Amino acid sequence: MATPDPRFISLGAPKRVWAVSAVHGEAGRLMKLHDRILYRIAPGDRIVYHGNYSGYGSAPADTMDEILTFRRLVLSMPGMMADDIVYLRGEQEEMWQKLLQLQFAPDPVNVLLWMLGKGMAATLASYQISPHDGIIAAQEGVMALTRWTGRIREMVRRRPGHDILATHLRRAAFTASADGYPMLFVNAGIDPDQGLDKQGDNFWWARRDFNTIELPYAPFRRVIRGFDPKHQGMRINCVTATIDGGCGFGGPLVCAGFDPDGNVVDILEA
Repeated sequence: MATPDPRFISLGAPKRVWAVSAVHGEAGRLMKLHDRILYRIAPGDRIVYHGNYSGYGSAPADTMDEILTFRRLVLSMPGMMADDIVYLRGEQEEMWQKLLQLQFAPDPVNVLLWMLGKGMAATLASYQISPHDGIIAAQEGVMALTRWTGRIREMVRRRPGHDILATHLRRAAFTASADGYPMLFVNAGIDPDQGLDKQGDNFWWARRDFNTIELPYAPFRRVIRGFDPKHQGMRINCVTATIDGGCGFGGPLVCAGFDPDGNVVDILEA
């Protein structure tokens, strides 16, 4: 990319990249996975969280607490830097931002009902927000909805760091193109016919079937995603990798370690 774009972040040329799949509010699994990562991570490594931190699981707010706690722990290690930990935006984070602006939606009732079925019900409950109150507010109009979304913001601010973390989400991360095996890390997919800055919602809604990609997405040698909307399990080939074990849907939380040559050097599950 010719100029820095704040939507994306370069990981440079790390020794290893630890790619964490979609968590979906499973705080207990994330704690166990963090324990396993902690014994392996070393200066020169990077950690990439692939988004979808909330939704479906029973403890979305606690999941965010665990992410922040682990961040502080990693940064206390000699040689680790703030940019060594990267957080991607997923569909859950995208919906959350839209939820906070629900009063501007043309059909807020149906939009909210759709979101609740997509994982927002669990996330709202974890912040002690009633989805039912939201439906009533959406029926009553803009002012009622504004008060309800304001209540959401207030409850999020009560959890230190949650609102700040939401401002540091990236759309994608990549290792240096000059490296021998540049890799791209995304939430759910890409459109291989579009440039990186033209992907838009493709990163989290994955309109193209990721598993049908057969050629490298130049200039990258491999694209790694952390969430498969079809829940087809882990799949790694020469040009793509899906590391989603189905966390939040009955499966394990996964972290895959990639070396500079794109080899999977470790797979951790919790």
